[in-house]
Parts: sequence; C-alpha cells; structure tokens
Amino acid sequence: MHPSALLLIVAAAVGAAMVHGHPADSTPAALFWSQALPGIPMPGAIADLIQKGIDHSPLVEHYSASPSISVCTFANTICPKSMVAETGIFFHEEQLRPGSTMTVSLPAEAEAAILPHDVAEKVPFWNLEDVLATFGIPAGSAEADQVRDTLRRCQAPPHAGEQRSCTTSLESTVQSAMRMLGASTPNGGGMWAGTSVLPSGGLPRQTYVVEAAARLVGKRYVACHLASFPYAVYQCHMPKEGYLAYALSLRGLREGQKATMLAYCHLDTSDWNPAHPAFEILQTHPGGSRVCHLIPHGNLVFIQKTADKAS
Repeated sequence: MHPSALLLIVAAAVGAAMVHGHPADSTPAALFWSQALPGIPMPGAIADLIQKGIDHSPLVEHYSASPSISVCTFANTICPKSMVAETGIFFHEEQLRPGSTMTVSLPAEAEAAILPHDVAEKVPFWNLEDVLATFGIPAGSAEADQVRDTLRRCQAPPHAGEQRSCTTSLESTVQSAMRMLGASTPNGGGMWAGTSVLPSGGLPRQTYVVEAAARLVGKRYVACHLASFPYAVYQCHMPKEGYLAYALSLRGLREGQKATMLAYCHLDTSDWNPAHPAFEILQTHPGGSRVCHLIPHGNLVFIQKTADKAS
C-alpha cells in the first residue's frame, strides 16, 4: 500500500466518530480543536474522554490507581518488565514492514477524563497536598504515589535540547504542541494530529500481522502521553534528536481484530534511564539501536508537515 494511501486511511479512522456525530462535538473543546486544527477531525478517542469529563467528572468520582502502559513509554520511568513485555508495545524498527508479525496485548484501560478547560484551570495540579485533598486521596496510598510520580516527572527539568510540558486540558495540550512545533499560524497551519485507533475492548494478546506500514513524514514531531492522575494530564515532549513516525495497520491472526496504530521510533536513547525495560526486551542499551513503540489509546501525536505534506 502506498504511504499516502495509508495516511488517508489513518485520517479517516481517527476522525470516524466525529464524522458520524458525537455528543462531544459541540463542546468548547471540540470547537477549539476545529478552529486550531481545521480540516483534521478530532479523534473519537479524544471525544470520548471529553464527554467522560462531562458525564463522569473526576471531581465527584473516586480515583483508583491502575497500571498504565502509557507511562512506560516515558524515557525516565521504570515499569515492571513483565507488564511491558506482556503488552509488546516496544519493538524493533525492522518489524515495520508488511508481512512482519508482533505479539501485542493492549487491553482497554480506565483512562482519566479530559476536564473542560475552564474547570481544569481551577482545580489544583502542581501542589501534591492540594491535589490529594481535592480528590479525597489518602496520603500514603497507591493513588497518592501515582500522583506524586506524575508531578515529579512534570517538574523535572527537560533533557538537553528537549522541549517538554505537562498540560491539563485539550486546549492547553494543542497549544503546547503548536508552540513546540513552531506552528506559523494561529490555526495550526501545516500540522497534523491523531491517535491510534483500537477496538473498544482493546487488543487481546495474540500475534498480529502488519498488513501495511508507512512513514509519516514531517519536520518535527511531538508526543503527548497520558500520565497517571485523577483527571487527564498530558506530558508532551519533543526530544532534541526527534523521532521517526509511522502508521501501521494490524490484524490479529487468531481472532481477526484490526487496529490502525501510530508508532514512534526514538532516534537517540542515550539519555534514557538505563533501567528502562525496553532495553532488556529489545536487547539494546542507551544510545544503541532505535527503540520503537506503539502509541497507546488516548495518547496524541502532533506532526509539523513538510512543505509537500506528510506522506
């Protein structure tokens, strides 16, 4: 399949929920998206999290700690190797070709709701004690540890040449990505944004064949990962050496589930935590071969397209 054809499939897939209408499509967040990123449909996964923030506000719902594979894609994190290996989220760049296979398990996670921008600006974020008090989280609990770890990563200085931010609403996430990419116009001209598209129940563990794969060519790339927090917090970053971005179509060999996944390959891992499980799983080391990973559900990719558009 020609790369440009796959990109068209990706664009259609990430916006399918909005094409057919979504309860969140008249929210301020959706209207902001359409103005900031004209012509790029809001991914259904993001619309779902926006609606969740309206229907099931984290200000009144109990926050429970749960494992999240998203945080395991951070360069400075330490996750259980067994959990990371089970998901198959990390892989070698050589596997990004049609006909290759990978064993993947990405079950649906209990993702935090995206708060409306005006609400997000009023609830605590940077102060641990204020966050715990606002959301009724007992000090010393597993939930408190997750909040503390997210705040620690958000407050840590960026690596040399890296741009990094933590954002608490969809609007601030898009604006942060635009600043990092140096968007030349207020409406995000020359940008593309999207998410991976998975079945509602996630991807059950099985062998998947890569039916199609294509580079998403751009000048710069930003990844925005969901962090563990009572409400949706995106940790966005753009490493100095950047990424290679891909879109791939997967099909399960046993049960036939299909997914359109985005993936990033890190060009330089020399400043990663040496204890990161990706190194042992892929049998490499900081500064060694490229480390690629799938973009989990609900995480966002932003690309500054080249003059002749991403392909």
